[in-house]
Amino acid sequence: MNTPNAAYDWDLVVVGASFAGAACALAAAEFGLRVCVLERKEDPGARLHTTGILVKEVVEQTWLQRIPQALLQRVDRVRLYAPNLRSVQLAAPGYYFMTTDTPNLMRWLAGELPAHGVELRLRQSFTEAVRDGEGWQVAGAGRTRYLVGADGASSRVAQRTGLGRVHDTLFGVEQEFSGLQLPDGGALHCFASRRFAPGYIGWAAQNPTGVQIGLALRHDPAQARQPDMAGFLAHIRSVIGLPEAARPSATRAGLVPCGLARGPIAAPGVILTGDAAGIVSPLSAGGIHSAWRHGWTVGDAVARHLRGRGPAAESVAVRAAPTFRRKRVLRWAMDHLQADWPLDLLLQSRLLRRVAEQVYFHRRGMRMHG
Repeated sequence: MNTPNAAYDWDLVVVGASFAGAACALAAAEFGLRVCVLERKEDPGARLHTTGILVKEVVEQTWLQRIPQALLQRVDRVRLYAPNLRSVQLAAPGYYFMTTDTPNLMRWLAGELPAHGVELRLRQSFTEAVRDGEGWQVAGAGRTRYLVGADGASSRVAQRTGLGRVHDTLFGVEQEFSGLQLPDGGALHCFASRRFAPGYIGWAAQNPTGVQIGLALRHDPAQARQPDMAGFLAHIRSVIGLPEAARPSATRAGLVPCGLARGPIAAPGVILTGDAAGIVSPLSAGGIHSAWRHGWTVGDAVARHLRGRGPAAESVAVRAAPTFRRKRVLRWAMDHLQADWPLDLLLQSRLLRRVAEQVYFHRRGMRMHG
């Protein structure tokens, strides 16, 4: 029977205090495992790559239902804009999203780790790991039976351990406008535009502290194209009611995966989760729910295996990883067939409704209003 081994400094080392990393650590800690999380940032709420928008399932069905209400704002509708800025309002009965005070949400989540028995080491980057018996010797952390990489689309854990790496990415920029209020703050405003967001969308939403406006496009290293935030803001300012004098109080940017890792996400004693494994929707790049669920499953599987109650965690992690087959088809269409005129023409059509159901509401019955 496998049990936590005193010859190791840790039962589990997790790299990255992301949603997936925190879920993995908390799940393992519930079984009393010795868990250490390495986070390269001093402030977990700085330099974020996530919009922090949560779907209903996260808030109601996971450990994250504990999030303080002051960090959340409910959004019940989606307003989808064609490139010509005509719009349609979408809603699903009983469904909603939560926008968040994302920096403070990540700080709160990091604080929950030591409160539940996890050792969190801020300002400690992962640099190297080498095989050591059944486990790993992690530079600066010691010996661990299991190593989990939850360290983003450019995962260093994947690089150092020879696991699969994410190659399909978006590059996104999001700006915060502190203290502002949108006239229609109850909607998530989504903008389709091949000019500004090829392969993706732009968005604007009310959150608990102000307004967040973002733009992302398909990342091509050969072109190194950057999102045109200034042009996008000028394009949408009048339709969302953003004052001319408004200036961003914070900006965040970075790569977001929109495809699975190419290669294995697990090997003996090491597992990838979250963005490192491409556990995101290839269509929307929405990943918090999937990342949290997979990270929790990995942490739970590690603990059960080390307690002699379950199969190898590596096999559980692979089986639990979503494949997103349908959404990968839609991703291909976004990459190869996107044009502005069909959206301008078909905004109210049944075809657009079916696509929107898949993207925003997981095909739940919708209400549409002009």
